[in-house]
Amino acid sequence: MAAGGVRGRVALLVVVVVAVCLGVAFVAVYRQTAADLSRRTGGDLRTDIAALERAVAAGSPAPQAIAARARRFLGHEPFRPTNHVVYVVPAGHAPVTNEPELLGLTVLDERESTQTRSAELEAARAFLNAPAGRSVHVLPDAGKIDLLVRPLLRDGRVVARLGVGEPTAASARAKDVVAEAFLLAGALGVVAAVIGGLLVGTGVAAPLRRMARVAARVDRGDLNPRMDVHGRHDEVGVLAESFDHLLDPLQDAFDRQTAFVADASHELRTPLTVIRGQLELLAREQDPQPEEIRRVERLVQTEVDRMQRLVQDMLLLAQAGDEGFVRPSPLDLEPFLSDLVRGMDDLAPARVVLGEVPPLVVRADGDRLAQALRNLLRNAIEHTGGGGVVHLGVEAHAARLRFIVDDDGPGIPPDQRELVFDRFHRVDDARSRDTGGAGLGLAIVQAIARAHGGRAWADASPEGGARMVVELPVRERSARRTERPPHAGATGGVERK
Repeated sequence: MAAGGVRGRVALLVVVVVAVCLGVAFVAVYRQTAADLSRRTGGDLRTDIAALERAVAAGSPAPQAIAARARRFLGHEPFRPTNHVVYVVPAGHAPVTNEPELLGLTVLDERESTQTRSAELEAARAFLNAPAGRSVHVLPDAGKIDLLVRPLLRDGRVVARLGVGEPTAASARAKDVVAEAFLLAGALGVVAAVIGGLLVGTGVAAPLRRMARVAARVDRGDLNPRMDVHGRHDEVGVLAESFDHLLDPLQDAFDRQTAFVADASHELRTPLTVIRGQLELLAREQDPQPEEIRRVERLVQTEVDRMQRLVQDMLLLAQAGDEGFVRPSPLDLEPFLSDLVRGMDDLAPARVVLGEVPPLVVRADGDRLAQALRNLLRNAIEHTGGGGVVHLGVEAHAARLRFIVDDDGPGIPPDQRELVFDRFHRVDDARSRDTGGAGLGLAIVQAIARAHGGRAWADASPEGGARMVVELPVRERSARRTERPPHAGATGGVERK
């Protein structure tokens, strides 16, 4: 376990928290126990001194009489000598106590040194002359004693001093028992905290370490491993799930990038091979004919134009995710689409029919939208053939606007409809480079649609061929009333014949 690892830090944090909690609990319980013992001792002392006061106060206030009543009271042994030290000091009279040896009122042991006897006498005098109230004294042969002193008054004067003391050894033992119990419980608690902290730290660190290993493999270019943390709904589980979800688009983007580079290399290799082959053939000629030179020139120019278009399309797709790729502005749909259809006159012998256009002004990038629709129309015209019809329609549904291109060509198989918008994808071999281009036109359509916040998809057309739909969100639109253009046909659209 690394000293600075998550597992060690979590375990240390758990141990510190448990230790602090145990320490706070110990201090609170210990103080409460000490306070309870002190209150109980104080109650016992007050009860005992009250009984002593009642016994010695009933009768003559003469010192001899008070001393006699005190001796009678102590003779009945109402106090447990091992627990209490009781004394009565009548004014001007020798003290009366149940522990005369303890208080130096008997002949001292001659075996003790003078210094010891002097210390015992000094402690006894301080005990007997303690001020009124509660105080703690130390007697050499008894240890600490909690003493309560109360003066006995008669006619406003002190006729005697009463004292009841209780050794604190029992309270000290009780507090020691509490401390020992807490120390034992605390030690067990800390051990349990260490074990629990290590378990918790392992549970937290294990998926993080796995995530680190997965990240290291990702950094080396391997995007296949996943966290696969199942059954966890905590923050670590959410983080692991987010990490897996992050890798999915990275894997997809990496696969697409690899395929894109491979396809682009393949697409560029073909025209380069053609150009190189033609130039090599021309170079073998000792005296090439002008017709042959012009033929090679036309062929090379065609391939160069194709590569130029391919590079431009690739750059366009690379910019599709950049900010500013589309610049929306108010766009009047009716004249916009009419001009777009008229501009398709030189593309193919197919007929392009523009359906009814709602009189709307929407916010969109006219140049990008025209580029997407031209790609769809070119694609439909190329697959319709001579005498066919291509329909361009517009539908407005609440906050969505759809541009629909229908043709009567061979259509698109259902399993290919989602793939036709991928880069360099061709439905079949019939779509060669000579007729179908490099396979980037529909990918550009999808990129422009998504840049507007919409999407594009393929479906079956009622005309029997393919239907291409571009759907855009309408963030701002307004209706306008316009006269129909003079070139509108019976269907209210623009036709190309």
